[in-house]
Formats: sequence, structure tokens, C-alpha cells
Amino acid sequence: MTIPITWVDAFSDVPFGGNPAAVCLLGQPVDDQRMQSIAFELGIAETAYLTPSDDPNTFGLRWFSPAVEIDLCGHATLASAHALRERGIVDGTATLTFHTRSGPLRARFDGDTVELDFPAAPMTPGPVPDALEGQWPGAVVASGHTDFFTFVVLSSAEAVRSYEPDLAAIASTGAKALLLTAAAVPDSGADYVLRVFGPNVGIDEDPATGSAQCTAGPYWAAELGSHDLIAHQLSRRGATLYVRPGEERVRIAGRATTVLTGELC
Repeated sequence: MTIPITWVDAFSDVPFGGNPAAVCLLGQPVDDQRMQSIAFELGIAETAYLTPSDDPNTFGLRWFSPAVEIDLCGHATLASAHALRERGIVDGTATLTFHTRSGPLRARFDGDTVELDFPAAPMTPGPVPDALEGQWPGAVVASGHTDFFTFVVLSSAEAVRSYEPDLAAIASTGAKALLLTAAAVPDSGADYVLRVFGPNVGIDEDPATGSAQCTAGPYWAAELGSHDLIAHQLSRRGATLYVRPGEERVRIAGRATTVLTGELC
């Protein structure tokens, strides 16, 4: 059985920016071991698997990193919506619904932008984990955690940009990933910046993380008094995300670019 695949750079309007995701459209069931093996073979942050349903705008969606299945992934959901429209499977006029391990997620098209509707995941305040004590001397403004992230706010965007991650220490916390964030530099075109490190899910640094905005968005909306935010992810590839937090949901929008299409054998 061959599997159609679309390689998409999500949260970027140019190739080789944002975060790459491989989107696989399944015409028949594929076992979990094969899905994980394909994700490992491709070696990028996420491989998404779409399963059609009787409703032409509703799909099953699962995400795999090179190491594990992921409960929630923003960039690969955006990439999935983009790939479905690029391949002509949907026309982009209707909102798409994806049934996932995190419940139903929705995506709608606005020109060349895709907007995701995700659940908010505010952080629970708490101390920086012992393993990370001393990583940012005098620079920690706030910290806490979610079910997925260790969440650390630093005093400057430069402190986030210049951080050299201690991946062993990050992994030893037991959290799936570290979300590091700070207010953006004034007049930089963003409200906040972030980086995400996930050695426990096989991703040393994630280039662009939609799901992180489910936590960072509500935090910065409260801090800045705004519910219309722009985030810059300061990875090597760079990414821009448009974030609109609500009480229980967060809208996360961005663009995407197709890099290649083909078939997996």
C-alpha cells in the first residue's frame, strides 16, 4: 500500500522556515508500529496521519514525533489543513474538524492563513524544577507547569534567544518539554517570544510550536492586557504565530508552504 505524503513547512510563508510536518492521508488502516516507524524514518518534529470520514470536512488525526505519539500538535494540524486544501481534498470554504486524542479540533481558512481552534491550557504556578535551578541566574520572572510543559518566563527576549539548552537537565525533569518565554522587544513586531525543547519526546528543539500557545497565549494575554497577540518563536528556522486566547479556547493562526509531495511505499 502506498501512502500519499505532503511535506509542509508550517507557520511560515516561505520554504525552509517554520516547522516541517509530514502529512500522510490514509486510505485504509495502518498499525501504530508502522506509523511510528515512518515518523522515525522521516526524522522531523511531527508526522500527521489523516483518516477520512463520511463527512468530507471531518477527519481523524494522529501525530507522531520520531520517538512517541503526541497528544496535541499545532503545527502538524495546520499543515494537515493546508495539505488537504493543496491536494484538492477540501475546497477551503468550510471549517474542518479533526478528531484527536485531545478531542475535536477545528481549522478554518482565511485566504492563505489557517486558523486553529485549540483548548486553552493555562499553567499552574510552581517553582522551577530542581534540575533546572541555576540555568537562568536572576532572570526567572515566573514559572509553573502544565500536563505537558515546564513553563519558565525570563526577564528578556535576549535571555530566551541566547539560552544554550542543557538537554539532559531538561529531560531529567520528567516533563515532556520545556517552554521558555519572555516579552518581546518593543517595536519588534511581536508581543512575546518563546523557544521549546522536548528531548523526552525526541525533539531537542521544536522550530515552531502551536500547542505551546495554549499556555503562553493565556499567560501573555493576562500580563499584557491584550487578546490579540503575535508570537515569534526564536528557533533557528524562526516562526510567526498569531494568537487569540479566550476563556477556554485559543485561536492560533499562521501560514504554511508545501515543500514536496509524493508517496510512501
